[in-house]
Amino acid sequence: AATEIAADAASAGTAAWLRTELGAATGWPLPPPASGALPGEPPPRIVLAVDAAAGLGPEGYRLRVDGRAAHVTGHDPAGVFYGAQTLRQLLPPAAYRRAPLAAPVWELPRLEIQDRPRFRWRGCLLDVARHFLPKHQVLRFIDLLAMHKLNVLHLHLTDDQGWRLEIGRYPRLTEVGSWRRESQVGAGPAARFDGRPHGGFYTQDDIREIVGYAAARHITVVPEIDVPGHSQAAIAAYPWLGESGELEVGREWGIIEHVLNVSDATLDFYRDVFDEVMELFPSEYICVGGDECPKTQWRASETARRRMREEGLADEEELQSWFIRQLDAHLTARGRRLLGWDEILEGGLAPGATVASWRGTEGGVAAARAGHDVVMCPTSTAYLDYRQSASDEEPIPVGHVLGAADVYAAEPVPPELTPEEAAHVLGAQVNVWTEHMDSPRAVDYMVFPRLPAFAEVVWSHGARDYARFRPRLEAHLERLDALGVEYRPMDGPRPWQRRPGVPGRR
Repeated sequence: AATEIAADAASAGTAAWLRTELGAATGWPLPPPASGALPGEPPPRIVLAVDAAAGLGPEGYRLRVDGRAAHVTGHDPAGVFYGAQTLRQLLPPAAYRRAPLAAPVWELPRLEIQDRPRFRWRGCLLDVARHFLPKHQVLRFIDLLAMHKLNVLHLHLTDDQGWRLEIGRYPRLTEVGSWRRESQVGAGPAARFDGRPHGGFYTQDDIREIVGYAAARHITVVPEIDVPGHSQAAIAAYPWLGESGELEVGREWGIIEHVLNVSDATLDFYRDVFDEVMELFPSEYICVGGDECPKTQWRASETARRRMREEGLADEEELQSWFIRQLDAHLTARGRRLLGWDEILEGGLAPGATVASWRGTEGGVAAARAGHDVVMCPTSTAYLDYRQSASDEEPIPVGHVLGAADVYAAEPVPPELTPEEAAHVLGAQVNVWTEHMDSPRAVDYMVFPRLPAFAEVVWSHGARDYARFRPRLEAHLERLDALGVEYRPMDGPRPWQRRPGVPGRR
């Protein structure tokens, strides 16, 4: 049992976090060492410090436990934080509760651990556009990412079905675009609509809080404003942005034909939007989407044809690339980097763009070979909206089967890349698309226990063996129980986690 937490100035944030978390679970104050204390044997301590000269590598740490103290040394403040997370894992699952169950007497084993992550991008996309998650649920999700040593939250803020970010210059984006009159339930031709309005949005102060809360846990929030497809909510708010006139906010899932027009006014609108986004999100990367953009309306649009003639563009694919390049130039001029889905490769890639490879690994391979950075998130291994077994008991089963073992077996770096090309793979992320997750409980079910499997993939070095990992995963579920995470049990859903009568798509 430790009664004091000592920290240098660079580790003060982790010390405050550890006092909050372990203080709640133990009921102890865990103060810093008292100055001018009386001589004698000091009480047990947790000692936190940054030592960039220790040879631990970025985000790396060393944890050493002896008879009187647990020493966490990090290459940087992030490394100290991850070492503190490991220290907490060495305690009983009760260390994850919000109040003490009894007078705790916890012992840490004598040991020394030295560890560092394999990838610098260890991410998770959370789609709050399809189904809105209230702010406190986003903060809870951030804590769960931090627990698993992930460091990027890719926040999907806009889509056809909702606009979730307050933009001061364009208030109708949330006044109109953040609410839809009903939602599709299920997938496929048998899907129906619930007749129930759904929506919500984050104020700019909410976003500042989310970003600050994440930063204190060494997580970068990467915002996504999706263009030029997946934009029906924006067009519903400002019809002149589109090619269709007045629309309602989208209520069905899938690829929708309505797209932005390519006028100067539309580009100026989105430059204004991204200026406010950049004020709120200090992330180096800003995601502009660029995925699943139908070209039917552009083929019939005089505005699009005129733009193609003026810019010497051969087809609508090059037109989409031209649109993305305008935003890339705007972001680059402000010291940021554009992130987009692998469709932005079509028609030519913007000079500063980083590619999120989701339609398999081919896009990531092509981008890396062209000298662009890549984040790997292929549907085959990274889409946590896909069903977790072939059983009919899975709720709203979509996609192929993707269990924890499949996620764990994935290799983020495509084997066909040379070492020089592979250096462009920043890392990987899993994607939590929420069309069929209409509550935080549903998100818990779809994310866990697959997220812990992914976390080990992007952190650990060397070969992996699921047979050895599974017992550790099952023990980890006790920590999730203590936190109240409603994960999917390893042997299948609990009765209340099923959705009988709601169709899926396989």
